[in-house]
Amino acid sequence: MLRQQACKIINDAAREGGITDKIGTHTLRKTFGYHAYQAGANIEIIQKLFNHSAPSITLRYIGITQDDLDDVYLNLNL
Repeated sequence: MLRQQACKIINDAAREGGITDKIGTHTLRKTFGYHAYQAGANIEIIQKLFNHSAPSITLRYIGITQDDLDDVYLNLNL
């Protein structure tokens, strides 16, 4: 019952914050990974935290596409 209790607590808190979409522990896990990556955390560290077998799996899991990676090169003003 712990997982269901966690989901209820998370969703209650989301409602108080004005979020109406359903949120679960998996959503929080992916969001954590995405924001850690955006904040500069090394993808290999995030990979290990998530117990993924390769960085490419972690990037796909958190929603980083090849286009996102290509944009980094295109937007650099060297």
